[in-house]
Amino acid sequence: MGYDLVIVANRLPVDRVDQPDGTSTWRPSPGGLVTAIEPVMRANDGVWMGWPGGTEQDLEPFEDNGLEMFPMTMTAEEIEGHYEGFSNGTLWPLYHDLVAKPEFHREWWDSYVAVNQRFAAQAAELANEGALVWVHDYQMQLVPQLLRELRPDLRIGFYLHIPFPPAELFQQLPWRRQVLEGLLGADLVGFQLPGGAANFVRLVRQRVGHKTHRDMVYLPDGRTVRAAAFPISIDTKEFEQLAQSPEVTARAKEIRSALGEPRKIFLGVDRLDYTKGIYARLRAYAELLGDEHFDVEDAVFVQVAVPSREQVEEYQRLRDETDRLVGRINGDHGKIGRPAISYLHSSYPREEMAALYRAADVMVVTPYRDGMNLVAKEYVACRYDDLGALVLSEFAGAADELRQAWLVNPYDINGMKSALLEAYQADDKELTRRMRAMRKTVRSHDVNAWAESYMSALTAVPDAHGKTVRPARRR
Repeated sequence: MGYDLVIVANRLPVDRVDQPDGTSTWRPSPGGLVTAIEPVMRANDGVWMGWPGGTEQDLEPFEDNGLEMFPMTMTAEEIEGHYEGFSNGTLWPLYHDLVAKPEFHREWWDSYVAVNQRFAAQAAELANEGALVWVHDYQMQLVPQLLRELRPDLRIGFYLHIPFPPAELFQQLPWRRQVLEGLLGADLVGFQLPGGAANFVRLVRQRVGHKTHRDMVYLPDGRTVRAAAFPISIDTKEFEQLAQSPEVTARAKEIRSALGEPRKIFLGVDRLDYTKGIYARLRAYAELLGDEHFDVEDAVFVQVAVPSREQVEEYQRLRDETDRLVGRINGDHGKIGRPAISYLHSSYPREEMAALYRAADVMVVTPYRDGMNLVAKEYVACRYDDLGALVLSEFAGAADELRQAWLVNPYDINGMKSALLEAYQADDKELTRRMRAMRKTVRSHDVNAWAESYMSALTAVPDAHGKTVRPARRR
């Protein structure tokens, strides 16, 4: 059986949960990609292919909550080389402005190529004649071209959920041309921000030699590729309804009560990743306590750090450093029953997240670099009371849209302290003015608007440009 829509992603949108009786079930995965694509899948009769985690080889297609799933297998060597290695040890730090140092290993690249080839071959089998294939994120950047070679009849879209770096950084990659050519297999290459699209077009012109004009790339075979920004969003309506439900309202009150009814609750919700700026954020907060702007009777900082890539040494080190910092801050500033930082190294369902958003007075989102950051938008969507403050890094994609947040440079500890203090001290009139404007933005630019704009742009890219194209001079 073939499909008219095939979603290709590194991961399935579900995680396997082993039950005490030996059986297993599936539950929705945490993460921005899943949150964003699920409504699109429901609106289109399609299949989602991806890796469910683990090394199990005999996996059958299945249906979960009305969604068709096609699980892809990975060996332990592929997990180490493709996923932990090239995707997260090379591309992730390179694309996030070298917050950590990328490593370049030929064996990792070979594994990345092999996995991309297998995914492309499977997508070619699943897609109907003339079907639409939507490839997602940095782990799958070779799939568009590999798939086009197998199935030139397909309409292929690619979307990058993380930042795309400037030429000065990208050209460090030994396989830079292969990655660019892989992406050029798509009809439409989507980015979070206009800067990412511009970086891509510039690199294609300089490094591959194709003719470009504004957001269009003209290939010698007559095909046209468009590179454009489509800022991703959330299902705003769902979060609004969730926030107003009696269960979430009651749970938000419980959370405030459990924290001792402080005057203000600060909240951070992040994957435990070195790009998220958790360490600097907590340091800034601790200095505000040390400067006696407020104490643990007045405020508490709740930091949710969702476990991430726990087999990778860099992430193990980050967890240890964060644990030590939280312990030190609580030792210096906490009182019995009143910690300065309430630190939770765990993931939570959407209902609990909505309750935390409702309970929190100041949401702190301060990554060093982030493609978008949907947590910021989720917080805004849940604040139907038009109160609550958002302190947001200017290096998160969301800062382009949520201009009324307190925008900060996460590398500037003093600047971050000032913003946290301003948000803490802001009166209701100021909070309402800012929150209303941000809520209007999140309502009008929700995930459905994002998917619709991407899909219509994908179908609008012409099959051929009908021009004779001389290659640009390569540098």
